[in-house]
Amino acid sequence: MGVTAPSDARPRGARLPRLQRRKQLLAAAQEVFVAQGYHAAAMDEIAERAGVSKPVLYQHFPGKLELYLALLEQHSESLVEKQREALESTDDNRQRVTASFQGYFDFVSGEGEAFRLVFESDLRNLPAVREKTEQTLQRCAELIGEVIRQDTSISDDEANLLSIALVGMAETSARYWISNYGSIPKDAAEKLVARLAWRGISGWDLTRS
Repeated sequence: MGVTAPSDARPRGARLPRLQRRKQLLAAAQEVFVAQGYHAAAMDEIAERAGVSKPVLYQHFPGKLELYLALLEQHSESLVEKQREALESTDDNRQRVTASFQGYFDFVSGEGEAFRLVFESDLRNLPAVREKTEQTLQRCAELIGEVIRQDTSISDDEANLLSIALVGMAETSARYWISNYGSIPKDAAEKLVARLAWRGISGWDLTRS
């Protein structure tokens, strides 16, 4: 009697263009990393989930760490881009605050739980991973800090500190919300936390509201 492949393994198909194959492999790796964590994940399982042989997987990624770093890069860039789009979506600062928090809530509620690779990595002790996660936080904070510097009378150092605080608030509240998914509707949760942030930041003299 033959062995039946797991139901979540994808059937092996025709040869794909390199970029399409890479995207397929990253999607499979994300599923395995999110479900099992980095250390418990195996290249065998990732290849099986993608419906390819291990040699094909190794053609694209020489090891498990390279796969993880590629995913971390992809989703870190996604989060930074969400913040950039939020801040550029309007000149109204109250709406900017709401849009910025919405970006974080959108990120944690995105398909595939990619946020866990950025915010809950079990590899933060590795310099490459720690550097990337810290860089992502810093880039988001810099985007927010630039708006604060432009639209308030506070100093650069104060703007930097406030932007780091707002990013931390957005990340922590979004992660808490997703861990208690359903207790508060997403739209209500975004507006609740954004309202708290706005009541704080609007206490400074604004050049425009």
